[in-house]
Amino acid sequence: MVRAIEERDEQAGAPDRGGVVLVVEPLLPQRIRRPSDALRFLLTLASLAAVILLALGLQRTLNGLETDVQAGTGRAPDLLTSVAGLLGGVAVLIVPVAFAVERVFHRDGMRVAQGLVAAILALLLAYTADEWVVTHGPAELRQLLTGGRDIEPISTVLTPAIAYATAVRMSRRPQWRALMWAALLLDMFALFTATKVTALGIIVSYLVGMAVGFGTLYGIGSANTRPPGSSVIAALRRLGFHPISARRIEDDQSGSRRYLVGLEDQRRLDVTVLDRDQQVAGFAYRLWRRIRLNTETHRRAIRSLRAELEREALMAYAAQAAGASIPRLLGTSEVGTEAALLAYEHVDSRPIAEIPDDELDDELLAGIWEQVRLLHAHRLAHRHLTGESIQVDDSGRVLLVDARSGEIAAGDLLLRLDVVQLLAYLGLRVGAERSVKAAAAVLGANMLAGAMPLLQRIALTRVTRAAMSRDKELLPAIREHIVAMKPQVEVEEIRLERFRPRTLVTIIASTLAAYFLLSQLSKVNLVSVITSANWAWGGIALVAAGLSYVAAAIMLRGFVPENLPLGRTVLAQLAASFVKLVAPAAVGGVAINTRYLQKRGIPPGPAVASVGASQLVGLAFHISLLLLFGYVTGTQQTTTLSPSRTVIVVLLALAVVMLIVLAVGPLRRLVTTRVKAMFSGVVPRLLDVLQSPRKVTEAFGGTLLLTLFFVTCLQACVEAFGGGLSFTAVAVVFLAGNAIGSAAPTPGGLGAVEASLSLGLTVAGLPGTVATSAVLLFRLMTFWLPVLPGWGAFAWLQRHNAL
Repeated sequence: MVRAIEERDEQAGAPDRGGVVLVVEPLLPQRIRRPSDALRFLLTLASLAAVILLALGLQRTLNGLETDVQAGTGRAPDLLTSVAGLLGGVAVLIVPVAFAVERVFHRDGMRVAQGLVAAILALLLAYTADEWVVTHGPAELRQLLTGGRDIEPISTVLTPAIAYATAVRMSRRPQWRALMWAALLLDMFALFTATKVTALGIIVSYLVGMAVGFGTLYGIGSANTRPPGSSVIAALRRLGFHPISARRIEDDQSGSRRYLVGLEDQRRLDVTVLDRDQQVAGFAYRLWRRIRLNTETHRRAIRSLRAELEREALMAYAAQAAGASIPRLLGTSEVGTEAALLAYEHVDSRPIAEIPDDELDDELLAGIWEQVRLLHAHRLAHRHLTGESIQVDDSGRVLLVDARSGEIAAGDLLLRLDVVQLLAYLGLRVGAERSVKAAAAVLGANMLAGAMPLLQRIALTRVTRAAMSRDKELLPAIREHIVAMKPQVEVEEIRLERFRPRTLVTIIASTLAAYFLLSQLSKVNLVSVITSANWAWGGIALVAAGLSYVAAAIMLRGFVPENLPLGRTVLAQLAASFVKLVAPAAVGGVAINTRYLQKRGIPPGPAVASVGASQLVGLAFHISLLLLFGYVTGTQQTTTLSPSRTVIVVLLALAVVMLIVLAVGPLRRLVTTRVKAMFSGVVPRLLDVLQSPRKVTEAFGGTLLLTLFFVTCLQACVEAFGGGLSFTAVAVVFLAGNAIGSAAPTPGGLGAVEASLSLGLTVAGLPGTVATSAVLLFRLMTFWLPVLPGWGAFAWLQRHNAL
């Protein structure tokens, strides 16, 4: 809507021009949710969790500290204690009431209502938490919060008071803040001297109150203090401009407001307004990038309003001095205390994101790269070369905008990141070949060769990475064209990431798995296990585990039409056992086998297809054997050959799942797409295998033997501790547990395999300690013992260029 705003020049000491400036902009909302409140809420919750976990881990230290505090406060004179208790108890109630009265007189009743909501929520939460801790909470936590006395674990007086003070933003009023803290400290002192609270109880009450206060602020919203268009016009007049019209246009990529302002001398300005409450927006993403990426590649997660203003202004002036085509910065100013503005000279232009791909000719591409060259010649990095920040004016001149994310005195790494980002973006628009040729014509092939190690998805902007998901072959194509220009280039590896998300998941999962294993080991007497085990069965288990590698080698030979030496193929399977230490069970073997086949001279496509065919047939055998052994296990309990109820239920469940997949369109398309992609390379490879009876025998025989040897190993481990289960029952347990382990993200299925096998053997009828002992022996034979021979096989194959 149109807001008619009268801004008179006498406010700025200028002659009165008697104009009324019409600012065309939407009405600003009366209340907004500030990202900073959400951030404070999350940080407070994290602090609360950390305090409780630390207290549980340091119980003795905390109890000693509490004893010292109580001893110190207990020495206070009785008169001081009584006065402090009276003043503190009254002041904690009087100060919030007085603040509320003062705000109501200033017509700020909404702030008071917000504080009351926070206080009520904090009171209810404190009562609920107290009841839970006393009746159902862990004994250790109850002891820390109450000290074994009949007191409130969380104070129902302090918590609402702190929530109220937080929700009304009393911290921004120095006098009221001092009064509130004095009241809180007096009340805490009185509670300590009367032994009505513990040290942890005080800390938890304070953090819970703050969390409720910040949560209320974000949930209800805060009064909008962003300056309206009238304030922007007044700030421009203080800079010496004489605006006659203004309208708000689309916000920029970072969410900052933008205005197009007409001046009295027929010029126009592009005004960018930086709002203080927007400086925290996107904090979580920037913090994640800061943690994940190396130091030189990331920016500060939080920057003050003044720092953001100075950064953009400095980058704009430096780019102008470098001769780059960038809208000229004419002035900067604060707009009250909550915003700042930058006034740029307006240039009629449009972003290249709006230009059709077929209009991006070679001249325009050369102009884009020329602007980047000018910036880099003066050590300026743009850091955000996207379709919105690269624009073209009416005469075809290229302009670079959005200088806020740029860097002055940039290092080589940042300059090369600019090149990589622009190569990728233009490659998405005009193809890898034209993108590389245009860059080489301006920057030279040596510059592109230097940037080649940084052609990584993580180096690109978020928007470009999202677009890359539709063209996953773009980066390899760009590399190929650069190598074609500089065949002798030596590519040094540059790692931008400190870690990958998959690595983080693996570490967490491995930690949980180690915790599970330790908890299982704590239930077993290892000395008793070693002395009571029948090691004749242990020897059989060891032989079966060793023969499984021969079976795996035979299986792989069967799915490869070319001839493979049995000895080296067995060594490759043994090397896979070493790789399982750092990769999930279903990943390590596939990678090793694919690499081994490629080293044997088999092209990448057929190599992947052969390994995929072995995995597909292995899956089919796995499911078939699971159903077969499950059927046999069920019929062993009866005199008939009718299937067990469990098998019938499983088959019906599978049928229902298949019907759902076939009935739901998106699911059906997803499954058919995946199946087609899998069978596109596997089926021709299987047809090649089927033409040779020997290969068929090796493929299917090796697959069957591999499963049978593992089942025999687990059966021998069970018999080593007394037995009691049939071969078919052990087979069902192994097949189910192995499927779960293959899906686990931990190295070698660590933790998941042990848990599923132990549970399966226990359900099948073994005592818990016997099941755990048998599983640990089985994993020793099949996972831990082969590690050292696997490392030797891995090293030998690498030395002989076979892996």
